[in-house]
Amino acid sequence: MKTDEILNLKIDHAHFSDELTIRGYLHMLLSALWRDEECFSGKRPFGSSGWKYDIYAPLIRAGLVEGKLDEYNLVDKVDVVAADKIVQMLIDDCFAI
Repeated sequence: MKTDEILNLKIDHAHFSDELTIRGYLHMLLSALWRDEECFSGKRPFGSSGWKYDIYAPLIRAGLVEGKLDEYNLVDKVDVVAADKIVQMLIDDCFAI
């Protein structure tokens, strides 16, 4: 799957718009960091300490990483190492200099 296709995967989470994609999520995260500066909460940037799992879920649904979602579409199990590699690749591709 190409970078743009992965970035356009939808985040299916009750706290976010139905149209939020991984691209939009990373944009919100970077914007919050920039805006909040030293008050930025790396543990709870959007009110939840499990915020990385918001991105892991669409990666599992797309079959890009091994994992399992529960009955609420939340991550039950995930290959964190593989998922983090994909997220880092997305970041590197978006901000390559």
